[in-house]
Amino acid sequence: MKALITRKVGMTSTINEDGTVQAVTLLSASPCVITQVKTDATDGYTAVQVGAEEAKENKVGKSLAGHMKASGTNSKILREFRVDEITEDLKVGSKLAADVFEVGDTVQVTGTSKGKGWAGTIKRHNFHRGRKTHGGRSYRRVGSIGSMYPQHIFKGKKMAGHMGHEQVSVNNLKVAFVDAEQNIIAVTGAVPGPRKGIVIIKEAK
Repeated sequence: MKALITRKVGMTSTINEDGTVQAVTLLSASPCVITQVKTDATDGYTAVQVGAEEAKENKVGKSLAGHMKASGTNSKILREFRVDEITEDLKVGSKLAADVFEVGDTVQVTGTSKGKGWAGTIKRHNFHRGRKTHGGRSYRRVGSIGSMYPQHIFKGKKMAGHMGHEQVSVNNLKVAFVDAEQNIIAVTGAVPGPRKGIVIIKEAK
């Protein structure tokens, strides 16, 4: 299984063999521990639950601590990954590190985008600004959105509102390099979210 819970370190660049510069994002992958294995017989589907980052003492509830007792960890971040089949190496308590990925692997990354707060339509939806000449007084307003037929505003209309802080997935990124000693994975291109944000990386299908 090629999947990890990581944290975004930041961006840098690498130089390819042909001399071109490639922007990459560094992801810190602290060793993940398998906390639960789900099978068709017991749960109706096949998946592996993975935990990351040891929680502080007395910061995990009794029910969750009991759930993770078999894995010998007190992870504060838990995520679940669907798998086609449960192999021998996927056992409760097994550890997954950065070396599960190889250079050239095609991956999907999922993170929470940066929150922008309440934003207007120009920033949020790239609306055009109103004219500033010939008596125009509506510069950054929404404009007419439902004044005539059908006399109401349809759901989903592009309007001002909360922008960002959403789950975003980016597909078909490439693993640029893997540092097994430092548990660092570099993927090409940008990854959603701020520095230190949680990023899920898994093999693209």
